[in-house]
Amino acid sequence: MTALLPSGFHDRLPPHADAAAALEARVLGVAHSHGYERADPPLAEFADGLAARLKAGGLRDAVRFVDPVSQATLAIRPDLTAQIARIAATRMGHHPRPVRLSYAGSILKLRAPELAPARERRQIGCELIGLDTVAAAQEIVGVAAEALAAAGATGVSIDFTLPDLVDTLAAGPLPVAPERVGALRDRLDAKDAGAVAEIAPAYLPLIEAAGPFDAALARLRAFDAAGALASRLAGLGRIVAALGPDVQRTLDPTERHGFEYQSWLGFSLFIAGAPREVGRGGAYTIVHESGAEEPATGFSLFTDALAADVVPERRRLFLPLGTPAEVGAAMRAEGWVTVAALQQGDTSAAQLCTHEWRDGEPRGVARP
Repeated sequence: MTALLPSGFHDRLPPHADAAAALEARVLGVAHSHGYERADPPLAEFADGLAARLKAGGLRDAVRFVDPVSQATLAIRPDLTAQIARIAATRMGHHPRPVRLSYAGSILKLRAPELAPARERRQIGCELIGLDTVAAAQEIVGVAAEALAAAGATGVSIDFTLPDLVDTLAAGPLPVAPERVGALRDRLDAKDAGAVAEIAPAYLPLIEAAGPFDAALARLRAFDAAGALASRLAGLGRIVAALGPDVQRTLDPTERHGFEYQSWLGFSLFIAGAPREVGRGGAYTIVHESGAEEPATGFSLFTDALAADVVPERRRLFLPLGTPAEVGAAMRAEGWVTVAALQQGDTSAAQLCTHEWRDGEPRGVARP
């Protein structure tokens, strides 16, 4: 027997597992308080159905296997959002819109990037199905910020982007040949001024329209002389204006990595101490089995990233052998975690307790 685990997998031990579970509960509590009821889809689905709802190429990240019962190919979900979209479009297709759903569960990637090597992750989120308006985005961004605060995060920062910006401009006021739009998007995302100048020099100001939100938005408005983006920029301003003063805001209008299936709005969530984003969100489209499209807005957080710097605190009360059961019940009612001795020689230190029941009250114990 070996204790080794496959690459990209790890155990979460106590008290870190308890801390992560408590963090998830606080996030879901915020979601529930705003009307987002929890849905719990299965870990695996038919691969073809899941592929139809994942962004293009998303099934490349999925672990697939043949179901011994149906003999069909199943896939373990690499993302929960696609499953929530399926539930909203099918099982809850009759439900009045918008539908507010929350979720939490494990996802599994076939492979993982070097900067985030974990292949199994815990994903938490909210999806507002049926709307991708400014009001819907305002609510989703606000719930995300409140959830991060409830999770104990500090230094919250939101970086906004406009994923379909280049497509909108290229099809209208700043025409670009269709076969060159993809390359233009990529080079703008990479901030490659030289390549952008070769493809479409009129788009160069977009590289400078990134940074602290107010300054970046002003540059973007100056760039939009024809007013093609006026309504969405006004909406973006309203979304940001509703955020609390403790939330930092930035804008990178041509950021595309990770936003391949978002429409007019995308955002990344950052917190102090985390080396990379702890979540993402934005507006997107759900495709029904009939082919009809439905707008939606949502966000996802990743427990591992949120809990990386959480320092779990134990507050455990040791009940020596022979302590009356009613004492333990009373202390648990007051919020204590009690650990009862089950044999002679058991000690508070052996049970990792911070306090011990002595002389009729909890007494602190020295830690080794």
